[in-house]
Amino acid sequence: MGISLKPQHVKRYKDIAVLLAKYGRSDLVSQIGLSDLEEAPEVASAKADAEQLATDLERLGPTFIKLGQLLSTRADLLPPAYITALSRLQDDVEPFGFDEVERIVETELGARISRAFQIFENVPLASASLGQVHKAVLRNGRAVAVKVQRPGIRERVLDDLDALREIAEFADAHTALGRRYGMAALLEEFRKSMLRELDYQQEARNLETLRTNLAEYPRIHVPAPVADYTTSRVLTMDFIGGRKLTSLGPLAQLEVEGNALADQLIGAYLKQILVDGFFHADPHPGNVFLTETGDIALIDLGMVGRIPAHIQEPLLKLILAIGDGRGDDAAKTLMDLAERTEEDLDETAFRRIVGELVADNHGAELADIQAGSIVLDLSRVAAENGLRTPPELAMLGRALIALDEVGRTLDPGYDPNDAIRRQGAEILRRRVTGTSPGSLFATVLETKEFVERLPGRVNKVMDALAEGELKLQVKGIDEREIIAGVTKLANRLTTGLVIAALIIGAAMMMRIETKSTLLGYPALAIICFIIAAGFGVVLLANIWLTDHRSAQERRKRR
Repeated sequence: MGISLKPQHVKRYKDIAVLLAKYGRSDLVSQIGLSDLEEAPEVASAKADAEQLATDLERLGPTFIKLGQLLSTRADLLPPAYITALSRLQDDVEPFGFDEVERIVETELGARISRAFQIFENVPLASASLGQVHKAVLRNGRAVAVKVQRPGIRERVLDDLDALREIAEFADAHTALGRRYGMAALLEEFRKSMLRELDYQQEARNLETLRTNLAEYPRIHVPAPVADYTTSRVLTMDFIGGRKLTSLGPLAQLEVEGNALADQLIGAYLKQILVDGFFHADPHPGNVFLTETGDIALIDLGMVGRIPAHIQEPLLKLILAIGDGRGDDAAKTLMDLAERTEEDLDETAFRRIVGELVADNHGAELADIQAGSIVLDLSRVAAENGLRTPPELAMLGRALIALDEVGRTLDPGYDPNDAIRRQGAEILRRRVTGTSPGSLFATVLETKEFVERLPGRVNKVMDALAEGELKLQVKGIDEREIIAGVTKLANRLTTGLVIAALIIGAAMMMRIETKSTLLGYPALAIICFIIAAGFGVVLLANIWLTDHRSAQERRKRR
């Protein structure tokens, strides 16, 4: 597969070729054949400065700014210095004229601004590469912020994405780098993310989802969208007065409850990531407001992250292992999470490297601890050892880095690592004790189905044995020994079912209020737990003794 060199893409090919040559990928440039488009700058012998790369991407426009932000989540692709620089990419640009704003708003809403709004300010509150925000007041007196998409930006982004797609497909087909990391698949995810961010109706749905999920945090505010005034290119939402955290000076920090706000913000983010699986993916200080009432407001939900349910628990285990300094547990969780790209993984060496990394973090001074950086370092170490971690892990690391910065902005003495460890443990406690009625009912149904089918299955085995129809592909085994073994198995299964029934029954009774308590819990439930524990100990002892005797007898027969 080759590159088409479409005329509208040639300039972008040239820009990308210059970047690749400048930052050490000249081998890829020569294979693609772009070096003839324009004389590329001489490749520096030393590693290019990461901050300069961020500046170059900002110069290339919104698509490359967002691409840089995506690459900042890939510690397996880039060195740590580049990850840090790209994670701080901003896209503040000059605003476009109010005549364009007026034209877009009136076209999208189907009404003149003077009819739809009581007040619509000409000067924008903020301006970025994809759009800008104006303060306005609806006819009913409701103060709102109106986000207007920059004219022509959708077409420009789509052209950039097409050019990048052709290069990524060529890289996958002709370079080891492409085959190893799957550039086309990475770019496809990026394309979906960009198209979602260009759809302001999707952002309105994100606002509603996050507002619902964070309802239990009274000091965290998310603006509500105004559905009748929102389209794919215009987003109208509640106006929240306040100022960005980046504008807080030392004196202003003394006037806010920094520790309490930071604690609630980190709790809200851990819930988003580890419970809801839906989170604000760009919580840098510029997107976090201190409201006029001294609370926190989260804005700009164009970029969100989603964590699948099957990854949430391993991520929680990893965070707790890092916080407690348990390197071996962190290494095991990483190996469970990751996909092996090489067969000859040296698990002993990998465990040692991870253990040292986590131990160094655990013993560090408060000012040096950054849980997000540790997560990204673990992703990098995994990649170096032939393990491809899920992109959600890097998203978590990047979010934690931003939260660390926000927490220390609110309160310079705040300990984000302790807060993450403490609130992560609380989430784990809720997972263990707060089983939802739906999932508990499903477990009961599965157990009931298993119990109902077990006697029939055991009967079939016993009937087949009695009638001599059971076929085993073994030699030299006494029939009496087989029957004894099956009987022993049935007894152990029955005992296990009784233990499971006692535990499930006790867990359900924990929710029943009663005057009779033991150790602060319903007495009957505790008694059931104790009986189950006793049965379990006896069963395990019996299994061990029986297996031990059997092993001794086999040795004697030899």
